[in-house]
Amino acid sequence: MSGCMSAFGGMPQAELSEGLKQLKSEHPPLLDQLEGLYGLTQKIDQETDIDHNFGELIVKVKELKAALDPHSEREEGVLFPMMGVYIGTTSGPIAVMEYEHDQAKANIAAFLAKAEAGQTSTDEKKKLAELIQNAYSILTEHFSKEENVLFPMAERMLTGEEKAELYRKIQEIK
Repeated sequence: MSGCMSAFGGMPQAELSEGLKQLKSEHPPLLDQLEGLYGLTQKIDQETDIDHNFGELIVKVKELKAALDPHSEREEGVLFPMMGVYIGTTSGPIAVMEYEHDQAKANIAAFLAKAEAGQTSTDEKKKLAELIQNAYSILTEHFSKEENVLFPMAERMLTGEEKAELYRKIQEIK
């Protein structure tokens, strides 16, 4: 499904309203966290101090999840339904975005469930680290699609009142 957004490419960048600007501004710190996770997974692949790095990976994945969950809720609970009024939610950009959210969350949840169960061999730790590499790939591409396609589309689509409502509602999600 990752290619489904290509039909919406080539949109000019628009100055984003406050709510969309906030959602976009949440991406760089999340990307920094993802880069750190990816670095840890590389060390695990190379069997560099694997027990220490795997323990660190568990801690850092929990930190990412704590930061990612409210961001996702702001999009899934507020932005996507507002855009869905205009473009629907069962197919097209919103369906793709929700699918990617689900895939990233599933990878993270599977990692945490299995990693926290403990007693994992080196090979199992490497396989679990792949789940975080998958989440990394999904989310880095996903954020780019939001910034280059979805947010500019929302800026053009939503009315001034809707943009104000978007900002108000996302402030309520902590």
